[in-house]
Amino acid sequence: MENAPTPEALFRPLIEHAIELSAQWHDGTYRKGVWRDPAFEVPEGEEVQIPVIAHLAAVASIVRRAGWGEETVAAAYLHDAIEDMNRHGQRLRRKQLRDAVGAEVARLVAQVSEQKLDDDGQMRPWRARKEDYLDSIRAGRPDAAAISLADKVHNLWSITQSLEAGEDIFSALSGDAEAQQWFHEAVLEASTHHDDPRLDPMRERLQTELDRYEAVLRSAD
Repeated sequence: MENAPTPEALFRPLIEHAIELSAQWHDGTYRKGVWRDPAFEVPEGEEVQIPVIAHLAAVASIVRRAGWGEETVAAAYLHDAIEDMNRHGQRLRRKQLRDAVGAEVARLVAQVSEQKLDDDGQMRPWRARKEDYLDSIRAGRPDAAAISLADKVHNLWSITQSLEAGEDIFSALSGDAEAQQWFHEAVLEASTHHDDPRLDPMRERLQTELDRYEAVLRSAD
């Protein structure tokens, strides 16, 4: 029987703050795919979308189950906060994030964030952004690799769910089927530069999702 958690371990204000901030920042923003019928009656003319916070919670849950600590879990909730604009077109600055949740969480978020814009404020090419991201995962710390693996596990699972539901998910993504496979395989490789044992089951799960993704693509040919 596992030891019961201490009262202090049951509630971590840092994680609560990260949940609050991520929910505020991503309020009104949604995922690019839907793969389930709604579980409730939807008003006529409306559609059910998946809020981004559902993805963030899934990623943080994977990180927590893999045994990482509160700062890593907090960063998992916030891993898209610097990278993605809110629904008002604003960008969260690293200093704002650091002031809110501390330097360690902000550092982790920065390590798993793409640099989407160039010095002129223009969107950088997809492949260049991904290559820089991979370099950051290789050179960063194991906890950043953990967030990256959890993110890609859920992203690839979501893509495959959308494909199985008959959605044209690639029309909503920047990278096509081949590019998505390359990138997720590259994240898996980048994570092998770290030897923390907590990464092992995360790598195994990402490989499982890659196998499932490839099988769905083959069945569609």
